[in-house]
Amino acid sequence: MKTRTEKDSLGSLEVPADAYYGVQTQRAVSNFPISGWPMPPRFIHAMGRIKRAAARTNLELGLIDKKVADAIIAAATEVLEGKLDNQFPVDVFQTGSGTSTNMNANEVIASRANEILGGPARRDGSKSPVHPNDHVNLCQSSNDVFPTAIHISTVEAIREELVPALEHLHKVLAKKSRDFDNVMKIGRTHLQDATPIRLGQEFSGYAAQVEYAIGRASKAVETLSELPLGGTAVGTGLNAHPDFAKKTIAKLADELKVKLTEARNHFEAASSRDACVEASGHLKTIAVSLAKIASDIRLLGSGPRCGIGELKIPTVQPGSSIMPGKVNPVIAESMIQVCLWVISADLAVTLAGLQSFFELNVGMPLIAAKMLESTHLLAASARNFADKCVKGIEADRDRCESLVEKSLAMCTPLAPVIGYDKAAAIAKKACATGKTVREVAREMSGLSEKELDKILDLRTLTEPGIRAKGGE
Repeated sequence: MKTRTEKDSLGSLEVPADAYYGVQTQRAVSNFPISGWPMPPRFIHAMGRIKRAAARTNLELGLIDKKVADAIIAAATEVLEGKLDNQFPVDVFQTGSGTSTNMNANEVIASRANEILGGPARRDGSKSPVHPNDHVNLCQSSNDVFPTAIHISTVEAIREELVPALEHLHKVLAKKSRDFDNVMKIGRTHLQDATPIRLGQEFSGYAAQVEYAIGRASKAVETLSELPLGGTAVGTGLNAHPDFAKKTIAKLADELKVKLTEARNHFEAASSRDACVEASGHLKTIAVSLAKIASDIRLLGSGPRCGIGELKIPTVQPGSSIMPGKVNPVIAESMIQVCLWVISADLAVTLAGLQSFFELNVGMPLIAAKMLESTHLLAASARNFADKCVKGIEADRDRCESLVEKSLAMCTPLAPVIGYDKAAAIAKKACATGKTVREVAREMSGLSEKELDKILDLRTLTEPGIRAKGGE
């Protein structure tokens, strides 16, 4: 590979000849040969967005001339649009402040800006019209730019990926709730038979969970909408124009069409990543909700002959290399695995949040990678679950209603009429003899057939109310 020699305060280093990045980035590449995972593209694009907005503000404030500003804006736009993604090789597991990635962005944008101005793209930065630190990083520090990029990239991912996917899943579940409203089945608590419920009611609970998940995603956006930009190194704002943060954040808010504000206290914003920990907690809760829905659906579809079998789940692929004809609930299993991954990622974000010492958190690249990963995985799996599983679910009405009639919990509405003890005795005898509660109640309750039919009416049992004697 052809190289060029670049210098910094630590000395000389060979850099790939055709790279827009420079010596600072190359040192990071050499220092962190850890995972081979660069920072997520969406995060890099957010860095480009911030650098572009910063250049516009610095031009407005008279801190850089128009020629330099325009070149930086054009180069940063290319970063934002993903045209320079291959110029960001720094590993996720790097300096805890993300300084290496910030310097990577500064160098790439400066080099490309110099090229746009008609000069050599890659030469000693001190002799170029656009300098990575003096111009691209003007009024900024890694310590406020990097966490700002975490916030806005995650906000973008939630609004563009996660919320639309959850809205889609909610719509599909809500339709199934309506479709299944007349299917009577047995409820279950402690994995044991409980009182009757309509399958539509059960699915309405799932739809409501997703509705709440959408609200939690919105809360995460709100939590992340307060930006650390303007605090520079430790929160004091040293080397930043007093109006820089306010003007730059206003530009970002206008571009993203979301309310963004400057941190109320820059010392808190610099020294901790509590907002990220909170937002990650919302993502974890969404994962818990989705895992519950997927687990229920695969259990309700277990069988097809020797399980619960109340649902018929779409067949998407053969399920066994040894058992011909076996089909498994693989889409639900896939989503459950994603949810477990996201829950573990939340722990990583929490532990990274604990890496806040004095005026800086030093777990930020990990926080950025995990939050963006979790958001994307939840969005992709929720949409896949909706389209390849939930949409095609069918109810086995005969199976649902036959299980209800066999349930010992059918004695529950008898208790207000004949008393708890007598109803329990009916349930005990039904269990011992294999008869249904209805059959034993005819023998032991003293109620007429008409009264029993009213009390044990399945639709009525899925609605609020206390059954008086005679069903009145």
